[in-house]
Amino acid sequence: MELLTEYFERAVQLEQLALGEADANFKAQLLTQARAYRKLAAKRAAEYGLPPPSPPDPNASV
Repeated sequence: MELLTEYFERAVQLEQLALGEADANFKAQLLTQARAYRKLAAKRAAEYGLPPPSPPDPNASV
């Protein structure tokens, strides 16, 4: 269960970093990493029989 939490927290951190990023290229890279962590969190949640994590913050999109 700890990995699920870590994956989700990391995704949120990356999304928050992307919110303040002026460089569009770097922002896109941060959001790509965040999506990967959310995918890992969703996979781990499914393994535990839990619902998937909440969707990302729409303000963090490219």
